[in-house]
Amino acid sequence: MNSNQIIIILSIVVALGATIVPDVMPYWPVALIALGLVGGFMNPMADATTRMAYTVAAVAIPTIANGLDAIPVVGAPVNLLIDNVMVSVGGMVIANFVLVLFNQVRGSD
Repeated sequence: MNSNQIIIILSIVVALGATIVPDVMPYWPVALIALGLVGGFMNPMADATTRMAYTVAAVAIPTIANGLDAIPVVGAPVNLLIDNVMVSVGGMVIANFVLVLFNQVRGSD
């Protein structure tokens, strides 16, 4: 397994923890953002299309997942799980945005 796979697995485990036992640790979102940032900086996305797709996914998927609340019993927890996973994806998007800005400012020699 490479580092990207390990970070994604950790993000999913932390998102599950934030969904199942949210009161145990009030800093679940910070952990998810940190995992996303680390994943984004360690494994930058190569092309603009992938970066755009991740950005759209980080915004659109939680909005679409809100419709799951209509499903009795399991809808709200599944929606919360998806929202928590997308927090980590948002961290990856932010890290890639910073890397792109850094590369544009630095320029190529």
